[in-house]
Amino acid sequence: MVTAHCPNPGSMLSVNAAGSPVWLSRAEKPGRALGYTWELIRVGETLVGINTCRPNRLVEEAIAARRLPELEGYATLRREVRYGCNSRIDLLLEGPGRARCHVEIKNVTMKRGLSRDIPVAFPDSITVRGTKHLTELVEVVRQGGRAVMLYVTQRSDAERLTFAADIDYVYSRAVRVALEAGVELLCYRCHVDLTQIRLADPIPITAPPSALG
Repeated sequence: MVTAHCPNPGSMLSVNAAGSPVWLSRAEKPGRALGYTWELIRVGETLVGINTCRPNRLVEEAIAARRLPELEGYATLRREVRYGCNSRIDLLLEGPGRARCHVEIKNVTMKRGLSRDIPVAFPDSITVRGTKHLTELVEVVRQGGRAVMLYVTQRSDAERLTFAADIDYVYSRAVRVALEAGVELLCYRCHVDLTQIRLADPIPITAPPSALG
């Protein structure tokens, strides 16, 4: 029996059932307090990646391999560039003759049921930070830049993304405001097995209704 680091600050609703099989990775940094990191959990017949540190690298790999056409054609990619109000953008894409593209990346794991037709949903807990990021992406667009909110769901049974207004109404409202301001929303599901996780293909997004105000 070991105690492993859980690299996920959310509530982990739907991926936290006691007794579920999980997979760990060994810590790469010598002397770290916890020698293992929780990476995967089996939910029904599906493997789900819970490590929120993985999506940024998955997106980078997909861009380099030209498997993310919406973000192709930029000459350079920079990570963690300061912008907005004391924030750092996950990825900043730049190229001659093109507006700079700010890409914010979010990890999605919540699915409130095992049926294939049940969508994944974000967020799984109140996220003041997530709302702040949406607001700052709106400002990027207003200043003439391109802004993309990219949701990465580390589970292959995701068919559609929705927003959990019952968990965070403010975030859902911010999504609608961002869409109307010109922020682009993308969601990609992943192929997940015991040897690799990789960005696979896009899935549809059901946006919050305008009635959220």
